[in-house]
Amino acid sequence: MTTDYTKVFQDAAAVEKYENITYAPDSYAWQINQRQRDYLRALVKREFGPRAPVQHDFACGTGRAIRTLHGMVREAHGYDTSEEMMAKAAEVGSHAVWHKVPIEGPVPEPVLAGQPVLVTMFRLLLNVDDAVRDRAMAFAAKALPDSNAGLLVVENHGNAGSLRHLRARRHDGERWFAELSHEQIYRLFSRHGFEIVERRGFSMITPGLHQNPLARVADAAVRRLPGSDQYAVNVLYAARRA
Repeated sequence: MTTDYTKVFQDAAAVEKYENITYAPDSYAWQINQRQRDYLRALVKREFGPRAPVQHDFACGTGRAIRTLHGMVREAHGYDTSEEMMAKAAEVGSHAVWHKVPIEGPVPEPVLAGQPVLVTMFRLLLNVDDAVRDRAMAFAAKALPDSNAGLLVVENHGNAGSLRHLRARRHDGERWFAELSHEQIYRLFSRHGFEIVERRGFSMITPGLHQNPLARVADAAVRRLPGSDQYAVNVLYAARRA
């Protein structure tokens, strides 16, 4: 588990690499982001209808989740520990009010901007420790005090039940990456009073297979099968307060 994950992106060079290399056009992460964009926009339209929500994007990074929902939300607020990340977010055209939060300390307060609310958390939970996960979920609970307040959408980009995990087992069980299982996610949500109402997988293959045309065709086919999210590498969970 990377314990200094939140400190990595205090460096401008790391931010540039994240935005321009990790998410370069047609990269593995970029392709997943495009699929997530289609899903999220459809989800917001279906769940909120004409009542556009206020988006609170926790660990907003360069504002990718905010850009995904441009035109679908009434207003957006981005929260991050990195001023460099938020500056890049504004530079690349993410429209939001930015809020720097301390790395440690009390649970940050979400801006009171009315309901309904959509809380998003992308690429956070996997690479931080339990204390940071609980702090993030406590923030979401503040923004979503009851089941009628809105929706929480969280990404797990390292599902422990995926093909990536099986590949690790073939290498004598040595794990060189972080993982979170569906069960761990469900327990975390339950601990903070959330009930998962929908789960969706966005890639069955690992980054190493992304350039293989046959693997990409197989990925697209398998992702359409019912229950495939159980084994997806990248998963989104939508939840409401119980």
